[in-house]
Amino acid sequence: MATVGTPSAPSVPRHTNRLIKEKSPYLLQHAHNPVDWYPWGQEAFDKAKTENKLIFLSVGYSTCHWCHVMEEESFKNKEIGEIMNEHFVCIKVDREERPDVDKVYMTFVQATSGGGGWPMSVWLTPDLKPFAGGTYFPPEDGVHRVGFRTVLLRIAEQWKENKDALLESSQRILVALQHTSEIRVQGQESPPPAKEVMDTCFQQLSRSYDEDYGGFSKSPKFPTPVNLNFLFTYWALHQTAPEGARALQMALHTLKMMAHGGIHDHIGQGFHRYSTDQHWHVPHFEKMLYDQGQLAAVYSRAFQISGDEFFADVVRDILLYVSRDLSDQAGGFYSAEDADSYPTITSGEKREGAFCVWAAEELRALLPDPVEGATEGTTLADVFLHHYGVEEGGNVDPMKDPHQELKGKNVLIARGSLELTSARFGLGRGQLSALLRECRQRLSSARAQRPRPHLDTKMLAAWNGLMISGFAQAGAALAEQEYVSRAAEAAVFLRTHLYDPDSGRLLRSCYRGKDNSVEQSAVPIQGFLEDYVFVIQALFDLYEASLEQGWLEWALHLQHMQDKLFWDPKGFAYFSTEAGDPSLLLRLKDDQDGAEPTPNSVTVTNLLRAACYSGHMDWVEKAGRILAAFSERLQKIPITLPEMARATAVFHHTLKQVVICGDPQGEDTKEMLRCVRSVFSPNKVLLVADGDNAGFLYHQLPFLASLERKEGKATAYICSNFTCSLPVTSVQELRGVLSP
Repeated sequence: MATVGTPSAPSVPRHTNRLIKEKSPYLLQHAHNPVDWYPWGQEAFDKAKTENKLIFLSVGYSTCHWCHVMEEESFKNKEIGEIMNEHFVCIKVDREERPDVDKVYMTFVQATSGGGGWPMSVWLTPDLKPFAGGTYFPPEDGVHRVGFRTVLLRIAEQWKENKDALLESSQRILVALQHTSEIRVQGQESPPPAKEVMDTCFQQLSRSYDEDYGGFSKSPKFPTPVNLNFLFTYWALHQTAPEGARALQMALHTLKMMAHGGIHDHIGQGFHRYSTDQHWHVPHFEKMLYDQGQLAAVYSRAFQISGDEFFADVVRDILLYVSRDLSDQAGGFYSAEDADSYPTITSGEKREGAFCVWAAEELRALLPDPVEGATEGTTLADVFLHHYGVEEGGNVDPMKDPHQELKGKNVLIARGSLELTSARFGLGRGQLSALLRECRQRLSSARAQRPRPHLDTKMLAAWNGLMISGFAQAGAALAEQEYVSRAAEAAVFLRTHLYDPDSGRLLRSCYRGKDNSVEQSAVPIQGFLEDYVFVIQALFDLYEASLEQGWLEWALHLQHMQDKLFWDPKGFAYFSTEAGDPSLLLRLKDDQDGAEPTPNSVTVTNLLRAACYSGHMDWVEKAGRILAAFSERLQKIPITLPEMARATAVFHHTLKQVVICGDPQGEDTKEMLRCVRSVFSPNKVLLVADGDNAGFLYHQLPFLASLERKEGKATAYICSNFTCSLPVTSVQELRGVLSP
């Protein structure tokens, strides 16, 4: 069966290059360019050396809007392709498949141009040293920018005329990059003080906070869950102080404004990647798995703290989207959905946001019904258009639509509250909610007839880890067993398809193949630091939600493997990549929490949790050494590392081991578990020690065998460094001692 609304593809491509043999959806998008593309690998390196040619390296990802633009303008252009093939060995890299390659050359581009982004365009000597680079280039010269054709010809001429100078320059650049990118312990071998780091980070976030719309910049605005998680922890440690109240207000207000905004897909669920404006209104429309996973977790925490069902509904919304649109039938999660799509099945050109936006007349045609109980003549469309800020001529600021792709269209945004809309039309709140739900369902059915955006069906270990954490934490906080089961299904997928039991190592990626099979590359990509860190975090979260000790056992094994592959015994902290790959010029440590937290930030908490589950105190020492390696940055500009700043507080406050002795199937045990999971406490770990099925934990932590139920009831012990407080048998008492 043909997919509804998919434009027919040309039958015979004019060109086919060697990327046709790759699995990455991004590389396959370029398999019919007239450019003689190579994947990153020895074949391309050997060709550059044998023919003494420069390398042109292009890095992007399959849902990147400007990557599509540069492909359409330049890489599909036969004349530009001929110039590239004549003068360069051209290499294409999917940054999500190979974050190691991307990071090395992005470090160069940022250092030499003051900015970065994708597509990334870098010129390298035959021995892979960069000497020129940038991001998107238009094909021809313009008033303000040199065109790609001109840049190619100039660089080719330089190589011919000034080869020695280019080689010398590239060597100087590499030495400077090695020096400036090194992160290591310098003098101070102890972690920085938590209070100073936390207070400075809070003040820096507070200064950058948008009081009106939430978030931490004017525009563009990214969700940045790392900032919100920091603020929740800061609130938990300062609950009675004005600063604590402000931290909580900043986080909850931001989450509400995001959920009301256009960055939230009100019809198709989930969140878009970022907002181009201050108001969270006009998004960059692609949807990334890593955002959904982190936002499901952070909205779950907002619900734990506030008890407000609004936040729980947003969690359900995100997880509905992921379950429906980003889930492989084998249990894994896909990477992303594109921003661009065909407006209609007969369109020849894709437009950004076409799948998601609406014309006012289209909405009126879909929602013509009169509304019972409202002012005479009021239709569903009147109510819906008012509530979601729809304007007859479109509600997108032309300044946020440089290519006129959204002209006359509307991005839905909840401008006012349900109460205000109810009052405007004389409706009860319950009736209004039901009406809006009916409208959204109709629009969802209408949207299903549109051509869907491209789906990147690559499955990454790291991002699957973030999504497993999202499902597991939501399942625990909302007491929804189906979410825990979905997290477990994905963890089984990881163990089956992204783990090599013979070597005990993770793999980076796998792919949806023909007939919905799961395929692997001919030479699988080994897991990077971020794969280990996010999967270990996911397995800890899944253990606490499911109490299946097998996940704990696997997590501790992976932590040992991470130490072996990535730890820097001289400068401390973990390298992002393994040693021994001659094609990587730099072995780096990420030093900034961005759309995803940096792996060293998350691993501090992972190590502390691992020590609590295993009694392996070397891991506490390692956590302290990571904080020491980043000490200067944490003390001066902790706003760049909010997740690590948060982990500094967890390190200094010592994790509480909440140990429950009781039959996991008993109602009294379940009640205690519900209590523990409903309370936000940033410095707790949960263990259930029951004689019948706690063998692994008893082996790791012999002190657990001495704990017992009191008076035959489920009993909780709050332990610190394996020393336990008096037993607690009432839920009310337990709730009191769980407060941070």
